[in-house]
Amino acid sequence: MGRYIIKRIASLIPIIFGISVLVFTILHMVPGDPATIMLGTNATPEAVAALRKSMGLDLPLITQYMHWIGGLLQGNFGVSAHSGEEILPQIIKRFGYTLQLSLMAAFFAWLIAIPLGIISAVRVHSKLDVVVRVAVLLGISVPNFALGTLMLLVLSLYFNWFPPIDVVSFWVNPAEAFQVFILPAITMGIVLAAGVMRMTRSAFLETLDKDFIRTARAKGNNQWTVVVGHALRNSAIPIVTIAGMQIGVLLGGSVIVEQLFSIPGLGQYILEGIYKRDYPIVQGGVLFIALVFVLVNLLVDVIYTWIDPRIKY
Repeated sequence: MGRYIIKRIASLIPIIFGISVLVFTILHMVPGDPATIMLGTNATPEAVAALRKSMGLDLPLITQYMHWIGGLLQGNFGVSAHSGEEILPQIIKRFGYTLQLSLMAAFFAWLIAIPLGIISAVRVHSKLDVVVRVAVLLGISVPNFALGTLMLLVLSLYFNWFPPIDVVSFWVNPAEAFQVFILPAITMGIVLAAGVMRMTRSAFLETLDKDFIRTARAKGNNQWTVVVGHALRNSAIPIVTIAGMQIGVLLGGSVIVEQLFSIPGLGQYILEGIYKRDYPIVQGGVLFIALVFVLVNLLVDVIYTWIDPRIKY
C-alpha cells in the first residue's frame, strides 16, 4: 500500500507538469496585450514597453515559462502584475473560503442524496422512487447560477432576508459563518445531490440483485441488516468515486456561485485575474486547483482499499 501511494505521488509530477504547460500556453494564446490593457488605450508605446519588460513579457515564451516554473519549485507563485502583492498567501487565504463552501455543500448533498438513493432502490417503482427520479432530473437540469438567483429573489422579495455581506471563517465565528455559507452551499449542494442520488440508486439496485443478497434474505435477516450490513459496503465504491470527483469539481467550479453570493474565494480570485489579464494570478490559481484535484483523486483511491480489502495495487 505504501509503495502504491509513493508511485501515485510520483505519477502526479508529469500530470502537474502537463497542466502547467497547458495553462501557460492557452493563457498566452489569448488575444490582446496585458500591458496595453492594464495601462489603457491612451498609454504611450514607451510606457507599454516598460511595463512589458517589468512583467517579463518581452522574453521568449519558453524563457517566461522556465522562470515561472522555477519559481513554483521554490514555492514562489510570483506577484500580481496589477497590485504587486504576493499570490501564494492570497491563494491560501481565498482557498480557505472555497474549501469551507465546498465541504458544506458536499455534506448537504450527501446527507440528502445517499439516504434517498438507498430508499429509492429498496422501494423501487414506488411513489417515493418516482419522486426521487423526478427530483434527480430537475437537479441535473437546473444550473446552479439560475437556482442561486431564484433563491436570492424569493428570500429577499417574500421573506425580506439577505445573506450577510461580510464573510467570516468557521474557525472564527461558526454561527455567523453558517449564515454566510448556507445559501450558496444549498445552491451547489442541490445540483450535487442529484448526481449522488442517481449513482446511489443505481449502485444499490445492482447490488440488491446479487446472489449474496438473496442468500442473506433467505437466512431471515431483516431489511435493515441486508441493506446496511451487506449491500452498503458493496455499493460504496461507485458512490465514493463520484463523491471524490464532486469535491474536485466543487473546488474549481464554484466561480459562479462565489461571484453570485460575493464570497471572496479562490474561484472569484481567478476570475478577477482573468478580467485584469493578470497572468500570474490565473496561472497560479489554476495550477493550485489542479494539484488539489489530483490529491483528492489519490485519496479516493486509498479509500477504496479500506472499503474493499480485496482491492490490491
